[in-house]
Amino acid sequence: MKKLKFAKDEGTAFYKTLDARIREYFTENNLTYRGGSLMVFKIALYFLLVALFYGLMITSSSLVLFYSFYLLMSLMVLLTAFNVSHDAAHGVAVKSKKWNDVLFNLSFNLQGNNAWIWKKYHNESHHLYTNVEGSDIDVLNNPLLRMTHTQQLKPWHKYQHIYGPVLYLLYSLNWFFFRETLMAVGYSSRTIKIKIPAKEVFNLFFYKILYIGYMIVLPVYLLPFGWTHVLLAFLLNHFMVSIIFTAVLGVSHLSDRVLHPEPDENGNMNMSWPKLQMRTSADYNSGSVFFNWTLGGFNAHALHHLLPNICHVHYLKILPIFRQTAKEYGIEYIEMPYYKALASHFRFLKIMGRETGNN
Repeated sequence: MKKLKFAKDEGTAFYKTLDARIREYFTENNLTYRGGSLMVFKIALYFLLVALFYGLMITSSSLVLFYSFYLLMSLMVLLTAFNVSHDAAHGVAVKSKKWNDVLFNLSFNLQGNNAWIWKKYHNESHHLYTNVEGSDIDVLNNPLLRMTHTQQLKPWHKYQHIYGPVLYLLYSLNWFFFRETLMAVGYSSRTIKIKIPAKEVFNLFFYKILYIGYMIVLPVYLLPFGWTHVLLAFLLNHFMVSIIFTAVLGVSHLSDRVLHPEPDENGNMNMSWPKLQMRTSADYNSGSVFFNWTLGGFNAHALHHLLPNICHVHYLKILPIFRQTAKEYGIEYIEMPYYKALASHFRFLKIMGRETGNN
C-alpha cells in the first residue's frame, strides 16, 4: 500500500472548525460519540431478528415458508452488517472496546467472511486514501469492469453499464468463495498486495466451513425439501445481498460526480485529507430517517468518512452542522436523491467504458 502525503488547503481549516463544532454539540447535549441506548436497542433487535428468522427457516413446514424465512434471515444479516458490524469496527457501536470487538467479530465472521481482513484494510486503507488507486483497498483491478483510468480499455468495457448489474449479483458469492481465499494464497483483484497472518488464514477457512454448515448442510439435514431447494435458497440469498450491497455502496464512490485522484510520483496529493473525503464520496438522502435506520448511515458516506469516531445514530442531528460548515468554507458537499446517485453511477460506468483520459 502506497502511503501518501496530503497538502494543506481550505479543507484543513474546514475540518478543524467542524471538529470543534461537533465537540461542542456533544458537550452541550451531554452526549457520547458512541451509540447509547438507541444503538443497544438496534443491536438487540437485529440479532434477535436474525435468530428468529433462522429458527423459523430451520423449522419450516412448507417450501414457501422456507424460502421466505431464508431470505428474511439473510436480509437481517445484511442489515446487521450495515447497522452493527460497521460501527463496531470503528469502535463506536457501544462504549466498551471489548464489546465492540465481540460484536464486530461475531456479526462479521458468522457471515463467512474474515473480520480481521476487512477491519484492517477498511480503517487503514479505504478511510485514509479513498478512491486512490494503489492505496485504497477498495479500488479493483477487474478485467470485466473498468473502474480506473490506468486500467487498459477493452472492447467489452463499452457495454459495462449494461452487463455491470449482472456481475453485481455475484458480488457476495465472489467475496465468500474467492476474494479472501485468493488473498490467502497471495493473489488479489485489489490494486494493493495483502498479507494475511497465519492465524487469520485459519479463521478465514474455519468460518467459511462453519457458514456452509449452518446455511446449507444443516437445512439439508433437518428439512425434507432436498439439497436443490436449499442450494437455490443459498444462491438467491447471495444474489439479494449482492444487489442491495452494491446498490447501497457502489453509488457513493463510483460516480461521475466524485474524483478518483492520483498522487504525483513522490506520493504527494494536491489536496488535504478532509477535502479528499469530500471530493470522493457522494451522499444520498442524507437526512432520511428511513435510510439512517436501515442502512446504518451508509447513505451519509462523506459525513462518516470525516467523522468515523461517531456512531451513525447521531448523524441526523449533526448533519446540519456538517452542511453549514462545508458551505462556510466553500467546500462542495455532494448530496442528492438516491435516483440521481444511481444515475450518476451508471454514467460513470459508461464514461469509463469509453474514455481513456484522467478525471
